[in-house]
Amino acid sequence: MGRSQETYNKREKEKKRLKQKKEKQERKEERKANASGGGLDNMIAYVDEFGNISDTPHDPSKKQQVDASSIQLGIPKKEKEIINPIRHGKVEFFNHAKGFGFIRDSENQEKYFVHINGVIDEIDENDQVKFELERGAKGMNAVRVHKV
Repeated sequence: MGRSQETYNKREKEKKRLKQKKEKQERKEERKANASGGGLDNMIAYVDEFGNISDTPHDPSKKQQVDASSIQLGIPKKEKEIINPIRHGKVEFFNHAKGFGFIRDSENQEKYFVHINGVIDEIDENDQVKFELERGAKGMNAVRVHKV
């Protein structure tokens, strides 16, 4: 006759599994026996006028009326700003060999690219100029540049 397929280790694992199952069942029964419940009233929470959660209802006398028509939905329309298209600035850098440079705006201190094709008068570094802006491939470009 052959030996039993059930080894000592298998028996111990099975005992441990049954013991854990029994303990879990006992804990479940204990929770059911000790459950006070309380129902829905214990589960309700209220939010006061400051946004804090409490277990007491708020005072109706502190309630504020809000006019629904005063609530604006979406993003407010941007008002059009009247911007003078002619700007003033100073040539910070200009390379005559390559035909480009940069102008610093005197109002907002931003630098704008300028190409030789957008220059009307001959310009050099540190010249005061007036110019207009156009959107280019990589940002705003100074065009129609005049020496002041």
